[in-house]
Amino acid sequence: MPSHHTHHHASKSRGHRQCDQCGAIENPAIAKFRKCGGCLSTQYCSTNCQKVHWPGHRAVCVHTTEAISSSPEHIVHGLRKFAESYNDLLGWVAFQALQLRRHPANIRQRAFLVELSPRNHSDRARRFTIAGTHIISRSYISDPVVQQDIQRREHRARSMGGFGAMVVVLQCGGVSQVMPIEIQSGEQWRHNEEWSSVFHHCIEAGLEYYLPSNVW
Repeated sequence: MPSHHTHHHASKSRGHRQCDQCGAIENPAIAKFRKCGGCLSTQYCSTNCQKVHWPGHRAVCVHTTEAISSSPEHIVHGLRKFAESYNDLLGWVAFQALQLRRHPANIRQRAFLVELSPRNHSDRARRFTIAGTHIISRSYISDPVVQQDIQRREHRARSMGGFGAMVVVLQCGGVSQVMPIEIQSGEQWRHNEEWSSVFHHCIEAGLEYYLPSNVW
């Protein structure tokens, strides 16, 4: 499976990014985080955090950069933007789809796959539609570099008292992007049977950085 690996976390502030090294939450009013210049996926609050993170990030960065070079650029960048803009929503939807409230062991065994179709639209938040969603085995992700990074993020989340790392796979044609979303303590939402209709509505309406208000 072609895999363009990006890193996203369940953020404390809706729509704000989290430093991949120290976990600090971005406050755009003060300073915007900088992205890795190679893979353009990870983000950091400072050059120092980027330097500290580099030894562990290097393999994933090189791997991602090589994969990107052989895929349609507009799809790759589109998926990245989709993942960033709908990070909070994807975290909530995956939690519901995997039924983690009732079956927490699913976080280690299954992943949530979202099939997307591109469309022409003036609003960049509405350039994909949902073609389908599926629950798949985590074994579907066979790339050892991606697997290693998912395991590292799971360990980090649990060592901080969190729930672990959900895996969301975004797929458009032959391009895939894997999102390990770390779930911190206190972020175990109550079950909502309407998750699918909420998901489709938010994507069709282009509701970026949106998290349903009644999910807590």
